[in-house]
Amino acid sequence: MKLTISRESLLTPLQSIAGVVEKKQTMPVLSNVLLVAEDNTLTLTGTNMEVELVARVTPVHVDQPGRITVPARKLSDISRALGDEAPMELSLEGDRLHLRCGASHFTLSTLPAEHFPNVEDEDESFRLELPQKELGRMLDATAFAMAQQDVRYYLNGLLLEVDKDHVRTVATDGHRLAMAHLELATNCPELRQVIVPRKGFWSFPVCLMMWKHRLLWLLVTIIYGRRLDPIPSRRSSSRANSPITTELFPVVATR
Repeated sequence: MKLTISRESLLTPLQSIAGVVEKKQTMPVLSNVLLVAEDNTLTLTGTNMEVELVARVTPVHVDQPGRITVPARKLSDISRALGDEAPMELSLEGDRLHLRCGASHFTLSTLPAEHFPNVEDEDESFRLELPQKELGRMLDATAFAMAQQDVRYYLNGLLLEVDKDHVRTVATDGHRLAMAHLELATNCPELRQVIVPRKGFWSFPVCLMMWKHRLLWLLVTIIYGRRLDPIPSRRSSSRANSPITTELFPVVATR
């Protein structure tokens, strides 16, 4: 693998992905970021087995395509310390990744890309396009009500609900419940609900800051969350599959 990229193009997505990667991991490869270079595009992937963040940087001058994993925070720290004057060259030589920029030369340890875990993928149902300002408003209006370390794991996250004419976010800790509503023609054929885990929710503001002037694309199949159906059989979760928020809140009370 060999490629050339500007520092600014690499640093912004790398810092976001490094934020997902946790310092202490039971699997060493989870401390790494997966780099895939092909078709003049560099794809960076980081995960903690609960949240997966993927960024694609283009155009990138790729001399030799390839894939490898390197320590995420170390690569981020090096990129931050470098200047903007010279482009960065990444080349894989044996089991080491060499980073050259101007007179600077760094060598990073690697692990095979085959060891990097893949978060379970599902076929895409459809895409939903949302203005980032509206999505940010909905998250701000509901996130405070999420539970923390509740034994009812589905409360430790935020419900994202999409129907043909609206998008709704809901959060509750069992004592309080917050809901935000957006009228929007989504072309969704049926009601869909996913739970965004707490760690996954905190990745959304990072993405909103990265693409401040663009519309945010969401896969309404599973990216960060898991489907509400099925939920393990507990008496307290028996009604979790139904959109009960419409029974609790009149339309005038939504934010």
